[in-house]
This record gives sequence, C-alpha cells and structure tokens, in this order.
Amino acid sequence: MNNKILVIDDDKFIVKIITDKLEKEGFEVLSALDGSAGLTSVYENTPDLILLDLVLPGGKNGNEICRLLRNDTRTSHVPIIMLTSRKETDDIVAGLEAGADDYITKPFDTTELVARLKTHLRRAKQVKSFNPLTGLPGNIMIEEEIKAAVNDKKSNFAVLYFDLDNFKAYNDVYGFLKGDEVLKLVAHIIQQCISQFGNSHDFLGHIGGDDFIAITTPDKADVVCQQIIQRFDSTIPLFYNPEDRRRGYIITSDRKGIQCQYPIISISIAVVTNEKKPILSHWEVVELAAELKKFAKSQPGSTYAKDRRGG
Repeated sequence: MNNKILVIDDDKFIVKIITDKLEKEGFEVLSALDGSAGLTSVYENTPDLILLDLVLPGGKNGNEICRLLRNDTRTSHVPIIMLTSRKETDDIVAGLEAGADDYITKPFDTTELVARLKTHLRRAKQVKSFNPLTGLPGNIMIEEEIKAAVNDKKSNFAVLYFDLDNFKAYNDVYGFLKGDEVLKLVAHIIQQCISQFGNSHDFLGHIGGDDFIAITTPDKADVVCQQIIQRFDSTIPLFYNPEDRRRGYIITSDRKGIQCQYPIISISIAVVTNEKKPILSHWEVVELAAELKKFAKSQPGSTYAKDRRGG
C-alpha cells in the first residue's frame, strides 16, 4: 500500500508541483487549499505525512493547525513538514515549537523534499513499531525479523516465545502499575541473557502485554532459556508483599467470581527451530510456537519446551 501524503497549501501551483513529483515517486497525494479543508481531510483520510503551509486562509495558520494535530491522540504521531516562504529564525522556531518535524522554505528542490519526506516516513514507521512500555521492537519489526530468519536458507534459527503464567491474577491484586514493572523486569532479564549468552545479532521484541519474542540460533537457545528462567524465578518473588511471598501464592476471584489461589508468576518459553526440519513461512513458526507454548504452560513453574521432532 502506497503512503498517503496530504498537502495543505493555498498555492495551486505549488500543490501541482508537489503532487506531480510525489505521484511519480509512487505516493498517493491528497490536497487542501485552506486550513479548514485541511483539518477535515486529515480526519477523513488519515494521511501518513502532512506537508503544511505556514500562511493559510480559512481562519487558522499552519502553526495553529500543527498544534491542534499534535494535541489530538488520533494525529499526534503523524509527521508534519512545514512549508513556508519565510526564512526568519523566529518563524522556523515557532513552527518547530508548534510540533512540526521539519521545516522547508520555498522555493525548494523537489528531490530534497522527497528525500526528507521518506526519512520522516521511515522514522515514523520505526517509532510506531516500538512498544511504548519497554522500548522494544513491536509487531511490525517482529514479523519482518521472523520472515528474514525463515527466508535465510543458509542459517538455522531458534525463535523463542515468552509468556507469563498467572500474570492476570497479579494485575488484579497488585494493579497495572506493578504489572508494568514486572513486564519491564522480563524485558530486562531477556535482554541481559541474550546479550551474555546469545549472539551479537540476536533479536528481541515485545509482542504486547506479557508476550515477548527473541530470535537466536539453536546452539544458544537452551542456555538462554535456562538463564532466563533462573534469573526470573530468583527475582519475581521480590515483586510480592512478604505475606504472599511466604505462602507462595495470592488469592483473588476468577471470572466466575470464585476465589482461587494463584502461584507466584512463572515464565513459559516455546522454542521453534528449523534445526531438524525445514520451516517454510512465518505462519508455521507461529503455529508451532502456539503448540509448544500450550505444552510449556501445562507444566508447573517456569519451563521451556523445544520442538525436537525431525522433518
């Protein structure tokens, strides 16, 4: 799918020049000739990037529109490049303070405009792909990494899926802020163990919630899993109060309202590898991981399950 660019500028000639150039580069281009129409187009079309003129008819200038978009959660992440014929430092500073990501003065070179535009789109994709809690790569980059591992026919890989057991009960009793601290702990431990016992090129991502993923090589997978389990099990009790820690479980109601005992959080790891049989797609990795994770979670305490079956 082509990136969608919205040009908000009252100069029809400038809009045509930009549109012609961007369409040749494969972008989908939308335009608006005043601030009011521009805002309407933003919310109706959800552009991937906005080229915004500073001086506009329609009641609001570029800085005011930029500020509105930055303060709206629906649009706060969209890159905004300001276009203006004003070259004074005060104008540039005002635009940047309003939330613009970049500033281009007219007349401009269209090739440079495209280069800057692509840079901001690339950054926006990267930022969007990182988990805001742990700072780890999210689902977009995770999928790309798994596909790259599967398509690399010269190397073997091991994909490690991590899932916490009894985490929902912990959140119910201790609250989401404490739960977030547990997730940060998991990210730190996995990162530490991969750094110490894995390879320099290994990958770690955060799928969301209490689900994490790492990609390493089969020869490193066992020791990485063992070290993660050892460090997690020795640290997680510190996240409970003394009474819960002493008895080894917490008490809370299940979905039916029945009070149950939930053990200290443990970690289950599914290890999918192409060491003994070929894996042809990232979907196959996901299916195998779900099967292995189910088995790992059926075992008491922290454990890992590795597919050792041949092809």
